[in-house]
Amino acid sequence: MNEKTIKTIDASGRTLGRVASEVAMSLMGKTKTTFERNVYSGLPVKVVNASKLRITAKKLEEIYHTRYSGIPGGLRILKGAETAQKRGLKELIKLATYQMLPGNKLRRIMMKNLKIED
Repeated sequence: MNEKTIKTIDASGRTLGRVASEVAMSLMGKTKTTFERNVYSGLPVKVVNASKLRITAKKLEEIYHTRYSGIPGGLRILKGAETAQKRGLKELIKLATYQMLPGNKLRRIMMKNLKIED
């Protein structure tokens, strides 16, 4: 029973949090009846139309994320507008989904099964 069906999620006209939570639930496998917390049982997810995400300028200024270089004093706080301008809305979906996944050893495996397209 090794199904490799890819779940496709259309992000056009939807908000960032709604898309990210749906992606996270599918990556964790909580939408399937065979859900196990300690085993990766989720689906590969493909997000399309990421550039058509509905997000306001005010929200882009409110949201932020951190980046740490590993050296003392190397913590950078980046606004969502800066990230959206430099890397696009694909990166914001990726970061929001990453935060919604459980912080265990399976998080990296789940994120490898996420593909985001413009």
